[in-house]
Amino acid sequence: MVPEDNKAPFLSFAAVDLGEEEIAEVVDTLRSGWLTTGPKTARFEEEFAAYIGQGVRALAVNSATAGLHLALEAIGIGTGGEVITTTHTFTATAEVIRYLGATPVFVDVDEDTLNISPDAIEAAVTPRTKAILPVHFAGLACKMDRILQIAVRQNLKVIEDAAHALPATSGGKLVGSLDSAATVFSFYATKTLATGEGGMIVTRDPTLAKRCAVMRLHGIDRDAFDRYTSKTPAWFYKVIAPGFKYNMTDVAAAIGIQQLRKLERFQRRREYLAGRYRAAFQDLCLRQPACPEPGQIHAWHLYVVRLAEDAPVSRDQFIEFLAASGIGTSVHFIPLHFHPFWKDTYRLDSALFPHSTDAFYRSVSLPLYSRMSDGDQDRVIDAVRSILGRGRHNIVEISVSVKAKCTSSVAPI
Repeated sequence: MVPEDNKAPFLSFAAVDLGEEEIAEVVDTLRSGWLTTGPKTARFEEEFAAYIGQGVRALAVNSATAGLHLALEAIGIGTGGEVITTTHTFTATAEVIRYLGATPVFVDVDEDTLNISPDAIEAAVTPRTKAILPVHFAGLACKMDRILQIAVRQNLKVIEDAAHALPATSGGKLVGSLDSAATVFSFYATKTLATGEGGMIVTRDPTLAKRCAVMRLHGIDRDAFDRYTSKTPAWFYKVIAPGFKYNMTDVAAAIGIQQLRKLERFQRRREYLAGRYRAAFQDLCLRQPACPEPGQIHAWHLYVVRLAEDAPVSRDQFIEFLAASGIGTSVHFIPLHFHPFWKDTYRLDSALFPHSTDAFYRSVSLPLYSRMSDGDQDRVIDAVRSILGRGRHNIVEISVSVKAKCTSSVAPI
């Protein structure tokens, strides 16, 4: 089942895809002498907003966590309010609600997509509900048409956690250009666009944008770039609110500028690799990721498979065997109702979240990143098939074909 003498180098679960362009842009920034929020950050914001389109404004921050916190604060979330979100997410999604003294209300996910269930959202609305915080899981957009309809009916705001979702689409529009109050992207090192640390708030609401811009830098009415480039004396500023230290540096923005130019190529490569996985695993005892709706784009941040009940190994054994084969994996996510703080504070029982709970016990995230070679992926495919008892000789043909229904790109990128 596992190679006895594995001499191949360890294959990481994720790897950043950087080139000479990013290096040159960072060097240019270092030589400029402007390291903190400055001209490169402003340029990154402008280019990101242009990419999303639909007249949005983009505000760069030092993490998606910071962006979610700022967006929720800007729409007035505070003590006594409730925000509906999913338990099937990273802790940051919920902790930002706590930062503001509000109460996160957790609901289950759709069994197929592992995105938040619109029906569960609607059932959880109370007079105290102020907002909905959907999470686009693994790069597949939530059912945003339903969620936005609920928000309109119930007079609620929607803040999208799009940490996985660049450049996913919903209803033919890029996530970030929908009718939500704001959308927040992550540029963490493993994401589809990586700056190491960083994030972006996107909104068409000028009042929300202004509030986020002020609060991301100590509540000061002018950021450092404005103070040092305008005619007003650099030393003069006004603190108009008790803000935070959430600004992005020009070094991070420099990387982002070049990553943005490669984003569509990165997505095509990820889509191609996802198609190869789907074709190679179609006869195995595992459940593959949900496909996007026809005509929509999946960002393919993650490739999450779920072992079937008749799999010859448990999920944990599967991970161990892959590690012994020199292959890194991860699990997305350990749902919040398994973590002591969330479980104990909100009295969360696994029985309340059957789809998230079942997915956790069966899920494994396989390596998927744009710089991954076909040969690297073949190692993963061979190991998975060997562990599940369907070695390479059982494969009629591993190729991207009509059977790989989730993909539109069939040629290597």
